[in-house]
Amino acid sequence: METLHTILRLIHVTCFAAWFGTVLASLFLLKTLEPKLTGKEEGSPAEYSKLLQNFIRLETKVADTAFKAVILSGLLLAGLYHGWHLAVFIKIGLVVLQVALTLGYIMRSIRPLTYPCTPSEYAKWYRLFSISLSMFALVLLTTFFLL
Repeated sequence: METLHTILRLIHVTCFAAWFGTVLASLFLLKTLEPKLTGKEEGSPAEYSKLLQNFIRLETKVADTAFKAVILSGLLLAGLYHGWHLAVFIKIGLVVLQVALTLGYIMRSIRPLTYPCTPSEYAKWYRLFSISLSMFALVLLTTFFLL
């Protein structure tokens, strides 16, 4: 039974890191594409927009898989080993809040973007990442230092 606990913890931590990693990978790609998608640099914004769309589609598949594994392994860990106490519900609430804030912002501010766009419009991407990375930090701080 101790082996299952160790495997579940490994899956949980690894998938959380993969989920976090997909966010960072997207941030780095968007920073790299910024001059092309804002018209600051020569190039076809349509080509780079298509590249961005393809990347986001693939990144979403990885992030969704990692997210589902984090949730499933977390629920199994709570149900089988740690119990259902306040700390577990706080973590669940923070993850739900992160997803709601991120998806809400994507629907409201990111989806309407067309390229080329102004640098101020492109900055909406950075606000999305500030929301997401702040929530990751809050989840980690709460998990490791407050609970």
